[in-house]
Amino acid sequence: MGRYVVQRLLQMIPVFVGATLLIFLMVNVMGDPIAGLCGERRCDPATAGRLRREFGLDRPVWQQYLTYMGNVFTGDFGTAFNGQEVTELMSTAFPVTIRLTLIAIVFEVVVGVTLGVVTGLRRGRPVDTGVLLFTLVVISVPTFVTGLLLQLLLGVKWDWIRPSVSTEAPFAELLLPGLVLASVSLAYVTRLTRTSIAENRRSDYVRTAVAKGLPRRRVVVRHLLRNSLIPVVTFIGADIGFLMGGAIVTERIFNIHGVGYQLYQGILRQSTQTVVGFVTVLVLVFLVASLVVDLLYAVLDPRIRHA
Repeated sequence: MGRYVVQRLLQMIPVFVGATLLIFLMVNVMGDPIAGLCGERRCDPATAGRLRREFGLDRPVWQQYLTYMGNVFTGDFGTAFNGQEVTELMSTAFPVTIRLTLIAIVFEVVVGVTLGVVTGLRRGRPVDTGVLLFTLVVISVPTFVTGLLLQLLLGVKWDWIRPSVSTEAPFAELLLPGLVLASVSLAYVTRLTRTSIAENRRSDYVRTAVAKGLPRRRVVVRHLLRNSLIPVVTFIGADIGFLMGGAIVTERIFNIHGVGYQLYQGILRQSTQTVVGFVTVLVLVFLVASLVVDLLYAVLDPRIRHA
């Protein structure tokens, strides 16, 4: 296991470098960031030249990338065009998005897996058909429609919650945005768990456990569920990064100043340092989540062993 972990860590290095290089190149061709600093009027040549030298934009892109990566390893993600340190923006944005993502993951695991197990054990029955239709509707409706509808009903019409989240963004105010963020993924987790449970239910090891006279609960939890969760864990592990980076719509609807909000502002203002800095951290989140998922395989299924 230790050798496998070292190999996976070494494999993460070229993936990290390649992903950050690709993002850096894409962001640098979005447009002229200096033009965005001057507003509607174009900068005069002297001012534009001074700003380019100040932010290092007068050098070749490959030199800018090497300088940026060298600073990243010292914890310096650069300065946004508004004068704020990118690390300062991260210190306020990431805690909010992490709380939002944790709530979304809890909804996925608790609600999604529970509904998947129930429907998988009752395949073809009315409860199975009802849940399948419900999840199909959730997948079909765009997230911004679900968010705006729930915000209108619960926050404006019925006054059960605050329509927008406060600056502190406590867990209580993030429950509804977390549900909205997790809605589509929750539906996929439900359907994935249902399919996995229904397929493994006919496996020989389940029939053997039942033939031994083991209690139904032990058969479901220790044998059926444990092996059926492998594809679900894979999906949820990858979904962590998608939730953190794809929360732009949800954060815009509920006025949450998290990672999605800062990325939106960075793209809108063509602030390359902000966009690349936040995406760099999200790449690390993806890589770490992928490593954790691979390690969980051996825990869920003893037949899987890493050399």
